[in-house]
Amino acid sequence: MDCGKPDGRWYILYVYNKNMGRKRNRRNKPRSRYGLQAVTLCISTALVLILLGLVVLTGLTGYNLSSEVKENLRVTMMLGQDMTDTEAQQLCKKLKGRPYIKQMEYVSKEQALKEAVKELGSDPTEFVGGNPFTASIDLTLIADYANNDSLSWITKELKVIPKVTEISYQKDLVEVVNKNLAKISLVLLCLAVLLTIVSFSLINNTVRLGIYARRFSIHTMKLVGASWGFIRWPFVRKAIGLGILAALIACGVLGGLVYALYRYEPEIEQVLTWKEMTITGVSVLLFGLLITATCAGISVNKFLRMKAGELYKI
Repeated sequence: MDCGKPDGRWYILYVYNKNMGRKRNRRNKPRSRYGLQAVTLCISTALVLILLGLVVLTGLTGYNLSSEVKENLRVTMMLGQDMTDTEAQQLCKKLKGRPYIKQMEYVSKEQALKEAVKELGSDPTEFVGGNPFTASIDLTLIADYANNDSLSWITKELKVIPKVTEISYQKDLVEVVNKNLAKISLVLLCLAVLLTIVSFSLINNTVRLGIYARRFSIHTMKLVGASWGFIRWPFVRKAIGLGILAALIACGVLGGLVYALYRYEPEIEQVLTWKEMTITGVSVLLFGLLITATCAGISVNKFLRMKAGELYKI
């Protein structure tokens, strides 16, 4: 027997194993390609959801900040000289029932005099022979009423009260604050709409590329009599799973950003609470589910409507 030539049986086995290895490699390549597409879709969707989450979080924080600014605007009720402290306290109890009042503070004549002495550095009573100040009540309104239209009828209502001599507030400041807040809200709304359109386009293109690679499989299932719903559901289910994963990644990144913001500026908790973060997280999750499922359904329907000849032309 010639040792230089391989035995026929071993040679056949060698060729068989070699061919089977090639076939396994061919089968593994599409799987790896689909896995790469899934990772790409998940990352791109997560990035888009992070941007959308930032817009939602900024909008909610801006709304709370605007309410905080409005509720810091003060309305001062000047009381008559003949009003006693007892009458002023009774008036404060009546005002607590008004729906537009958030807080109030009664400033007596003596307290007003002390504050004036502290600010001026001298006692005014030495020059005028008595206390020149009158008692007053400082009001802070609920944010929805802190605008010039509401303040106009609130002022008329308060002036009717006996021994109330004057109602004062910074009308120009209220107008400037409301105009600036309206501009900021409009910018955030436009940004949210624009980002939603762009994100839908990006995710739709990514999902369509993933389904494009399976277009012939879709056509084959259609030929053997599978219903459109049966063909569509696996793609939609996979897209929903990727949407959930992308939303969780986005929520994790947003949570890290919020934590870093808390560490840098602890006072931000006054306008950015767990309520706003929960709403943002739910919004990101719902948007991730909705947009991926919708894009997957639209893309599959597109290929379902195509004929065999059209699949080779795209």
